[in-house]
Amino acid sequence: MVRAAIFDVDGTLVDTNHLHIVTWWEAFRQSGHRVPMHEVHRAIGLGSEDLIEHLLGKDRDPEDDGQLKAAHHALYATFFDRLPALEGAGDLLRVLAGRGWVIVLATSAGGAELSALRRAIDADDVILGAASADDVSSGKPAPDPVARARELAGVPSGRAVFVGDTVWDMKAAARDGVTSLAVLSGGIPRADLEEAGADAVHQDVADVLDHLDTGVFADRE
Repeated sequence: MVRAAIFDVDGTLVDTNHLHIVTWWEAFRQSGHRVPMHEVHRAIGLGSEDLIEHLLGKDRDPEDDGQLKAAHHALYATFFDRLPALEGAGDLLRVLAGRGWVIVLATSAGGAELSALRRAIDADDVILGAASADDVSSGKPAPDPVARARELAGVPSGRAVFVGDTVWDMKAAARDGVTSLAVLSGGIPRADLEEAGADAVHQDVADVLDHLDTGVFADRE
């Protein structure tokens, strides 16, 4: 049977979490909101609307959401031509593909942002497709992005591994019933990722690559 390796992108394959932290912080600041950067960090991985609600609360004026999202996008887009892939990202995808895994992305990014991230990874030759913010009605921690990625690969939950870096990734994986592998490259503590349901934790994708024969991917050979 086909096996799917599903990957989050920001903080997992591309080193962008702190760029998001700073650009969201600046977007909030421009709109008159004082949001500590450590709180923004904890919200990274949520879709834009969910991130805004998480940080400002449900009693905010939702009419301001569009301005906040536009400001963040404009600020973050200034980095599109130099987003840095994490060490081993493209190599891991190619090695897994060579072992018969179908590679799919599951990310809250979409449109031009997702295109820039894929250019940074530079592994489109082995990526089947992506379940992006444009493809689902609810983002992580809802299971929708992971489930959509599995649909693209044509596999049940028992034949998929999801790799991510946030508690939202781990919760989405748990709710969809796939095996979850967390990486620490997004800056979230190991204990938080394990509490959110991570089945295994590695330092980063280079570490995952170094342990392919003993980790969760080997268990599914």
